[in-house]
Amino acid sequence: MPLTNPLFFDDVSNDEVEVQLIFDTVRDHYQWMNVGWEDCNRIYRSIVHLDIKDGKIWLQQNLTVLNPAEDLVEMGVPRDDIVLGLQAPYKRQYTDYGVA
Repeated sequence: MPLTNPLFFDDVSNDEVEVQLIFDTVRDHYQWMNVGWEDCNRIYRSIVHLDIKDGKIWLQQNLTVLNPAEDLVEMGVPRDDIVLGLQAPYKRQYTDYGVA
């Protein structure tokens, strides 16, 4: 399911857990958060986190079954302009994406 599909950000909010989409267009930070309570457990979880740094898109977090990096490639973003920030720096050279 590509990033452009509205179901990617489907609102799964309920009475206790809220989905929050956070867009900081000044500093180029973008997050999908789940915030609230599930029974007696606090929920404060970054589901997807993307940053734009030095002209590259950094995938900082992905707790979905989707592959946002590949979706970006399909949308025309060059692989070298995508950095898997969720990978350790020494591992990035072994991915199909940019290193920094």
